[in-house]
Amino acid sequence: MNFSSAIILSLAAGASAFSPAPQQSQSTQLMSARADLESLAKASNPTIGYYDPLSLVDSDFWGEGEDATIGFLRHAEIKHGRVAMAAFVGYCVQSNFVWPWAMTQAGDKFPSSDLSPEAQWDAIPEAAKWQIFTVIAALEIWDECGGGAADHYMRGGKPGNYPSFAGFRDNVHWVLDLYDPFGLSKKMSQETKDKRLVMEVNNGRLAMIGIFGFMAADAVPGSVPALNNIATAYDGDIMAPFAANFHLF
Repeated sequence: MNFSSAIILSLAAGASAFSPAPQQSQSTQLMSARADLESLAKASNPTIGYYDPLSLVDSDFWGEGEDATIGFLRHAEIKHGRVAMAAFVGYCVQSNFVWPWAMTQAGDKFPSSDLSPEAQWDAIPEAAKWQIFTVIAALEIWDECGGGAADHYMRGGKPGNYPSFAGFRDNVHWVLDLYDPFGLSKKMSQETKDKRLVMEVNNGRLAMIGIFGFMAADAVPGSVPALNNIATAYDGDIMAPFAANFHLF
C-alpha cells in the first residue's frame, strides 16, 4: 500500500490540529454565540454558509440554553476533527511502517504493516488496548475539568481550547502542553490565527470523511471505488474494539 502523498498532505493538514490557543482574541475563540457560529460557518464554506438541517442549535441540550448547546456542538466537532486527523495520518503510517523495536517486554514485535490497520489493532495485546484507552480517558477528564483552571466550554470557556497541563506539571510531573508546547505562536498575527482556525475546522471535517472512507473500503470491498487498488480487506468487526477478547458494544 502506497500512501506517501496522503501522508504528506495529512501532516500538513494536522499541523493546525490544536490551533485555538489561550492567547487568542475573541474573534478566534469560537465563542458559543449564534452570530459567531454563523460567521465561522460562512468563513469555512462561503458557498454553503450556515447549515443546520437538524436544528441542533435550537435543541437546548440538558436545558443549559442556546450558548451552552452551541459550545457543546462546537467543542465536539473540533475534538472529533482532531481525532480524525490523527487517525487518518496514523492509518497512512501504519499501512507502510511499524516500530522496529519490541512491542512487549516478552519481545513480541509490532503487527506487520502487511496487515490492515484494523487487523493490526486486533493483533495487539488486550493490555496494550487498555493502556491506550486509559490515556484517552485521562485526557478527556483533564479536558472536562478545564485543567482545574479554565472555564468549561459550555459555561463561557472557549470550545476547542484544550487546557494547559500547568497544574499537573507544577504538582505531579513535568509534561509538555498539547498545544504549542514551545510557545511558538505567541507572536502570530491575528489574521494568521483566524486562517488557522478555519483551516482546522475544514481539515477536521475532511479527515472525518477520509478515515471513514478507509474503514469502509477495508470492511466492505468495493464500497469506495477510488480506494479499490489500495484497500486491504478486513473481515473483523470495526465497531468492536475488543473483538479478539470481548465486545465493548
